[in-house]
Amino acid sequence: MSTQTTAPNSVSTPSVLMPRQAVPALSVPTLGHGPFLLSEDAARNFTLVVFYRGLHCPICLKYLLELGRLQAEFDKRGVKVIAISSDVHERAQAMADKLRAADLRVGYELSLAQARAWGLYISTSRGTTSIGIEEPALFSEPGVFIVRPDGTLYYGAVQTMPFARPHFDELLAALDFALDKNYPARGEYAGPV
Repeated sequence: MSTQTTAPNSVSTPSVLMPRQAVPALSVPTLGHGPFLLSEDAARNFTLVVFYRGLHCPICLKYLLELGRLQAEFDKRGVKVIAISSDVHERAQAMADKLRAADLRVGYELSLAQARAWGLYISTSRGTTSIGIEEPALFSEPGVFIVRPDGTLYYGAVQTMPFARPHFDELLAALDFALDKNYPARGEYAGPV
């Protein structure tokens, strides 16, 4: 009788970012706003980093339209905003053309290694989407992060699917509360349970 052994899992899994701890480095080119380096963003209160799936995702378009509509509200609160995907320049530009939000920074060419370091899930292509656009061979799923000016995580949410993302109007209300009450980042405990 032979004993079957299982090889160690060599699949790389997403990281789990911890509130109040430094987030991974993040650097991407943007459309019309120069290079984006999170460490040099100099937001007064926070930087809102919105990772989206790419041009192929109709839900992303709707989501980013809402973000563009509320951009000025984030600005009033001292929150800088950027939307980032792993799309190449041409696809990112096509998304920006649909958004028509000139003030919204759109970053592109997020490496999948960077995506994974941020805890994002990676999907494989399923071919052409419902809007007739081919999915890239590999791309990251959505994530929303609020980062303090010191580079530590204040808030994070990641999805395995394009559905049920945080609503930007609710994030604005939460930021109002957090700024007014000096509310700390939560979920920071990493000890034994």
